[in-house]
Amino acid sequence: MSRQLSTVNVNAQRNKGISFKLDLQSYTLMIALVLIAVIFSIFTGGEYLSSRNLSNLFTQMSVIAVLAVGMTLVIVAGHIDLSVGSLVGLTGGIAAILQVWHGWSTFSVVFAAIIIGAILGLWQGWWVAYRAVPAFIVTLGGMLVFRGILIGLSKGQTIAPMSESFKQIGNSYLPYVPGYILALVSIVILVFWTIRNRSKRMNMGLMIPAATVDYGKVAVYSILILLITYMLNRYYGIPVPFLIVALLSIIFIFISNKTAFGRYIYAIGGNQEAAALSGINIKRNILWVFIIMGGLSGVAGVLLTSRLNAATVNAGNMYELDAIAACVIGGTSLMGGKGKIFGALIGALIMASIDNGMSIMNIETFWQYIVKGLILIIAVWIDISSKK
Repeated sequence: MSRQLSTVNVNAQRNKGISFKLDLQSYTLMIALVLIAVIFSIFTGGEYLSSRNLSNLFTQMSVIAVLAVGMTLVIVAGHIDLSVGSLVGLTGGIAAILQVWHGWSTFSVVFAAIIIGAILGLWQGWWVAYRAVPAFIVTLGGMLVFRGILIGLSKGQTIAPMSESFKQIGNSYLPYVPGYILALVSIVILVFWTIRNRSKRMNMGLMIPAATVDYGKVAVYSILILLITYMLNRYYGIPVPFLIVALLSIIFIFISNKTAFGRYIYAIGGNQEAAALSGINIKRNILWVFIIMGGLSGVAGVLLTSRLNAATVNAGNMYELDAIAACVIGGTSLMGGKGKIFGALIGALIMASIDNGMSIMNIETFWQYIVKGLILIIAVWIDISSKK
């Protein structure tokens, strides 16, 4: 009997250690982000944390964040997409051509950009899923094809200006009062979701974290929401691109965690053979992953063209690498089967923060590339080391 009790105690201590390790890993990104903010704030005399700069930072990260949401699903499924940068340029260019040269309305060009992105994602997904061509090759070819189509359609010209309504997508703000109302609604939903989740796990007989842990997280998140809202409202309000990123993130976090499709993607990336034996339609799910990635590339193309008020042949250049880096920094494994959209968003914010902070400090561009490259290497090394 005493031996059984000692075994139970050892296992309990072991589980506590594992839980602590997982919690530490989940908060490492947040700690890194805070350190980056403190360092840049010191070296810029507080300018980095000013309301104006934070507003610009959230606006700048929006394009990469949207791409990182889709790229997380692609990488978790065990694939890669190198074409998203060119697809951002192409969909944004098509939106500009339809509006500036052909007089289409804002709603029509936005819808067209997203649908064209999804169709081109479907085309790439068909090659990957149903013709077994490696995604690396298909999307590398897509990167060249889409950039070539953009140059051909635009005749190498910069297409501008966009209509006022289109510019508002990437350059408008949610006013102060609606911003605070939205923040309070978000906090209420967060509290309700936490209570519901704890009740559901209790009814199912699953392990439940201590109430102080769950509600402590809710308190921290609520303070952050109110603080961010307050800082952004000191400028012009909450940037609309940031709201678009938040909405898409909530949708796809729900899809990845609470739907059969989301669980299938993790199963396919974790062990494709086991997933096939479990009856999962691998080809169809992989196809949908690339369709989603294409549609989100269309959204990113609209945001970029709107923010710049123009479409150029170089738009979206190298964005695919920033999106992949954001995912990897956020904890997504390049081997597939592991990754979280929230982590990818933090990774996108870290990448944007480095660019933004070094730009304020007037550090030369080549140093920005060097720093981001080193961070990417270190992030992959940490991922490999944790598996060992």
